[in-house]
Amino acid sequence: MPVLLVRHANALPRSTWRGDDRRRPLSTRGQTQARGLIPLLSEMKPQRVLSSPYVRCVETVAPLAEVIGREVEPVEALAEGNGKAAVELLRSYAAQDVLLCTHGDIIPEILDALASSDGLDLGRNPRQEKGSVWILEARKRRFVKARYLRPPG
Repeated sequence: MPVLLVRHANALPRSTWRGDDRRRPLSTRGQTQARGLIPLLSEMKPQRVLSSPYVRCVETVAPLAEVIGREVEPVEALAEGNGKAAVELLRSYAAQDVLLCTHGDIIPEILDALASSDGLDLGRNPRQEKGSVWILEARKRRFVKARYLRPPG
């Protein structure tokens, strides 16, 4: 039962966005990446799809959630700046098939925590490109295996 850790897909540039950053949507490229997650992850059939409430995260996983018949559940613990809460949330789902979508500041914090506390081998240069996925497997709430999937598209 893997935990799927997704970094949101490519969004409109922060520098040109004129509204609340929480509402910044995916770019055209990001929408393509989001649709590309469907063939990569639909066979894994996550039982829940949890996402940062930021629009770009919700939009990243919404196409997949629709195909697998799940609702996207916004969770504040996955929002920017909530690294510690995100690590705790991920650990609470260690024995379940769940997808978590979050941000570029949260992914490294989660990976660092799992490498430090669980000894999880992330390879030589762990990556977290926009639209990418980490497939994390746990045994007895300890993460023991990780596999990186490059962004689709």
